[in-house]
Amino acid sequence: MDFLEATLKRAKLLQKRIVLTEGIEPQTVKAARVLLNEGLAFSVTLLGKESEIYTVAGKEGVDLTDVEIVNPELSDDFEKYASKYYEHRKKKGITLEQAKMDIQKPLYWGAMMVQLGDADAVVGGAEDHSMDVINAGLAVIDTVSDIKTASSCTIVISQDTSWGVDGAFVFSDCSIVPNPTPEQLSDIALSAAKSCRDFFGIEPVVALLSYSTKGSKAHHKDLDKVKTALGLIKNREPSLIIDGEMQIDAALIPAVTDFIAPGSPVRGKVNTLVFPDLDAGNIAYQIARSFGKAETFGPFLQGFSKPISYIPHGSEANKIVLICAAALARAN
Repeated sequence: MDFLEATLKRAKLLQKRIVLTEGIEPQTVKAARVLLNEGLAFSVTLLGKESEIYTVAGKEGVDLTDVEIVNPELSDDFEKYASKYYEHRKKKGITLEQAKMDIQKPLYWGAMMVQLGDADAVVGGAEDHSMDVINAGLAVIDTVSDIKTASSCTIVISQDTSWGVDGAFVFSDCSIVPNPTPEQLSDIALSAAKSCRDFFGIEPVVALLSYSTKGSKAHHKDLDKVKTALGLIKNREPSLIIDGEMQIDAALIPAVTDFIAPGSPVRGKVNTLVFPDLDAGNIAYQIARSFGKAETFGPFLQGFSKPISYIPHGSEANKIVLICAAALARAN
């Protein structure tokens, strides 16, 4: 599966609007130009002080024609955005004065643009911490109505196209939630299932992974977490094809599935792998990339009601463009 090509094609087709919160970060400025030149976005907004953004663009040789620049502190929308944020958060104890201070922060401003329909996706984090992006999203955009946990997924594409979706899998969570509770793990699995639908356009087949398959190993408290999560998921989305707890070979290799988990509904069809904790997920995708020579894309945030993504530190412009394209491709 050519994930990159499919993602870029969908972004071009949808023609959505994106806001980039770090307007003076050089690679982000370069990415803004590419997004417009390649027709991946209908409009691109950079946040920050206009003079500083133009200084960076000049140093990088970037033409900012048709790129919108917004300084939250000077925007005509400042009072409206601050008021909307205050109304949204006052039950949490925030004051109007604090709301005005928070909404000046580019991450919060960009999230509010998306929340109010002035943009379709927001991307940031090249210089901020990933949790800053997540916290802004939780404060302004919030999660999907039945999801309480923001998480992430990574797209992993094997050279062997007999696996997953022509070799492609959703791995989750590999970046955000260190040791999820059963409730959080169920949220992660349902969000990963939606990511599979969004990115691959097919119905997910999910395996909840563990060191044990159907009690094949000695009991450990972590098994209870996975088993409880499976029960929660089946109650929340009965039609989802899912099984667990499963070792990776039982999830992926039909002969092993038949031996240790006969009758499993996921036999030979798994395209979404959900890990019991962050250690397992992160190690798994790193092994797939390093030893398995798999391509990896992401991480992509999931669980939010509207598209928000973060940029890993040190990302070059081409990676930022892909992250933006993925956000735009989900903005429908």
